[in-house]
Amino acid sequence: LCIQTGKTVKDEKRLKMSTDEFYFRSPDEMKQAFRDVPEAILNTRAIAERCNFDFALGKSLLPKYDLPNGVSPDLYLEGLAADGLKAKFRGNPPANHLDRLKLELQVIKKMGYSSYFLIVWDFISYARKKGIPVGPGRGSAAGSLVAYCLDITEIDPLKYNLLFERFLNPERISMPDIDVDFCKDRRGEVINYVGEKYGSDHVTQIITFGTMAAKAAIRDVGRVMDIPYAEVDKIAKLVPGHNISIGDSLKVEPQLKELYDNNPAVKELLDIAQRLEGLSRHAGTHAAGVVIAPKPLTDFMPLYKNPSEDTVTTQFDMGSVESVGLLKFDFLGLKTLTVLEKTVDYIKQQGSEIVLSEIPIADEKTYRLLSSGETTGIFQLESSGMRDILVRMQPNRFEDLIALLALYRPGPMAWIDDFIKRKKGETKVEYELPLLKEVLDETYGIIIYQEQVMMIANKIAGFSMGQADILRRAMGKKKQEEMEEQKEVFVKGAVANGFPEGKAQRLFEIMEPFARYGFNKSHSAAYAYVAYQTAYLKTHYPVEFMTANLSVDMGDTDKIVKLINECRNMSISILPPDINESEREFKIVGSRVRFGLEAVKGVGTAAIEIILKEREGKKFETFEDFMSRIDNKKVNKKVTESLIKAGAFDSIYQDNLFTARAKAMDTLVSSSKANGFGPGLFGEGGILDEAVKPWDENTLLNNEKESLGFYISGHPLTKYRKTLSSMDVVPLSYVEEKDERADICVAGIISEMKSKAKEKGITAYLTMEDETGRCDMLVFPDLYKKSADILKKGNLVIIRGQVFKSEKGAKVMAREMQSLTEMEISTKYEVALRCGDFKETAEKLVTIKKLLGDAPNGKDSVSFKFYLPEYCVIIASRLQPAGNFAFEAEKITGETVKIL
Repeated sequence: LCIQTGKTVKDEKRLKMSTDEFYFRSPDEMKQAFRDVPEAILNTRAIAERCNFDFALGKSLLPKYDLPNGVSPDLYLEGLAADGLKAKFRGNPPANHLDRLKLELQVIKKMGYSSYFLIVWDFISYARKKGIPVGPGRGSAAGSLVAYCLDITEIDPLKYNLLFERFLNPERISMPDIDVDFCKDRRGEVINYVGEKYGSDHVTQIITFGTMAAKAAIRDVGRVMDIPYAEVDKIAKLVPGHNISIGDSLKVEPQLKELYDNNPAVKELLDIAQRLEGLSRHAGTHAAGVVIAPKPLTDFMPLYKNPSEDTVTTQFDMGSVESVGLLKFDFLGLKTLTVLEKTVDYIKQQGSEIVLSEIPIADEKTYRLLSSGETTGIFQLESSGMRDILVRMQPNRFEDLIALLALYRPGPMAWIDDFIKRKKGETKVEYELPLLKEVLDETYGIIIYQEQVMMIANKIAGFSMGQADILRRAMGKKKQEEMEEQKEVFVKGAVANGFPEGKAQRLFEIMEPFARYGFNKSHSAAYAYVAYQTAYLKTHYPVEFMTANLSVDMGDTDKIVKLINECRNMSISILPPDINESEREFKIVGSRVRFGLEAVKGVGTAAIEIILKEREGKKFETFEDFMSRIDNKKVNKKVTESLIKAGAFDSIYQDNLFTARAKAMDTLVSSSKANGFGPGLFGEGGILDEAVKPWDENTLLNNEKESLGFYISGHPLTKYRKTLSSMDVVPLSYVEEKDERADICVAGIISEMKSKAKEKGITAYLTMEDETGRCDMLVFPDLYKKSADILKKGNLVIIRGQVFKSEKGAKVMAREMQSLTEMEISTKYEVALRCGDFKETAEKLVTIKKLLGDAPNGKDSVSFKFYLPEYCVIIASRLQPAGNFAFEAEKITGETVKIL
């Protein structure tokens, strides 16, 4: 109760139960309570005995797929698969593909799963016909040639040695499991289609229960018991890993056991936490699970209606649904598929065409990009750890990407260095047996995939692929008795095939740890393909690709900041929203990217639709024209104010943006005061005083931050960045990647601040931002006293401290702090001008001159780099750049302004 209500046990005013009788009474207690009406007990028991429902466990309850009269699911599937194989190979499929297809179809028919494949084929066909992006595969299903022929997957399993038996094993009867990725925005359409096809009472999503895990239980109980957070966090961190109970942690973690045995408070904390551990905290809808039943679902299980949503789910969780034998699918929403679709659309808008399934898989430029580590926006390869490995590995073939995705996980990461050395020829590749080269050649002699374990068992010990899959599962489960049995069978089989017994035993021992951490190659290959597609698009269509990413992540401020920073690194200019040019989403303008109107905070869909519709016939010529033409009920003063602050009216005024935005805001305020806000209300009170004072740089940037959630025209830190880089200051985005307790120096603007008075003084909780992202800071009382004058929202500061990590993310515990604005820093700008036309160049110079003034102090300065037909001239100046000079100059010249 305290956990739910956020109170402590000591709080006398907390919510309490009115009695101590909230528990299940024993039969004797019930008899005593109802001793005056004993028949009530007898009747209750009689009703309970009549309530009886037997679950028919162990059966597969597949829905029927409707087919033409007289056609069996087996024959229909066979025909579809054969036609698909012919289409893949233009009417001439190789013999090994024909043999594999025949084998798979026999197994599917024997196991009774032809209808299952037809159901999957049907809803994926629907998605493709409707233009809903579908992933190339997920999980072990990518190892099925039948799935490839039906366009359920896009990976040829024979090309990459993917095994059907890893997906469907005739010697281990279990339901097939095909998980499918859909575009996250349109996944619901596929679920609705399935509901319409099989009946809404036959289809629903699956429930999920949020339970209290070990660390969460410790933290919750610690808070309720009013134990200081630092102490509770220290105890919680002693729990090794996430999938381990408190009881098991006490057995394997000596420090935790010592605290439990010697500290009564810790013992009480852990004892209570253990009682709560595993309890359900809340019910929700599973992110992906969908169940399809052959009859109404209520014939098999109870249903649950979420009180906070108008949705119905199963009352059984995923595991129970499968135990009953019902058909379960994972319909996952993958954001990257939406990015791919939008990129293709942007490419089309630019007059080109691309078919993702036809891009070359061995493109040198793509592998050069991957090897550079510049992988922001690339699926699965964005993290700093991945970037570091890409630079060291220098991948040059698709198989390298498959291996990388399989290796970059706890456990196998230990083999990455060895893999890279072997790939580069720095370490000799040796095989325990010569025959292993055939299986392990592509991974330089290292067992990375579960499929490799299966192939070794098949080739060395003569296991069937079905038996090999059972061995693979046994190794993964780490059951000693089962392992000993499997080892004996493996060694006997190897000896029978002519291999020495000692070598066979050694090989089994080598396989064991690899099998434990080995990854499903089919899944790795499918996701490597998505990663490669994103890398290819970033390489060959960088503007379109980054625009798609920006549109998809419009609602994620942190991600947008990261993407804008990457655009600038790629020399892609980002333009503010424009009332006459912006669409709902981001759009491409030449080689630059224009902000979408939906990215402006406070501007809703209805307002955007009105603006776009009104603009169709005629662009807005002046700000007054805009205000007189739009519906002021939907596009009200608040919406217009947000658009002004974001820079959406800059192009209407023939001024720099400092003056343009000030004029627009002044007009809005003046007309509102004089006449109210609405169309046709511009009298004398709405006329603008031309002497309006332009905004300064801080006002402009702060207004951008308010309306967009980030800075676009510049950043308060930009002019300090060169100096900061020489001070070992790292971007805030690096904090998450640093080790626990690592020393770090960061700089940024204080965007949020809270302070809390404690016994030892005031502690401040800050959120700092820079061009790359944001991070929380903790300032303890001693430092707070010294730095109170600079600890204010909006101040630019440098902080030195230590990285502190928790389940909520990384923070910096500040040790030193100084004001950035009090440092003497000078900025030198270099403006590039391509002198093709003298008159045009002169006009650009005149416009740039308006942004410059005298610079008697010599702090900031500008130099010009003139690109003439045959040579280049650099001219230095003693002119002082105005605030936001770089952004304005880039708009005029179309070239990136360098900060030297």
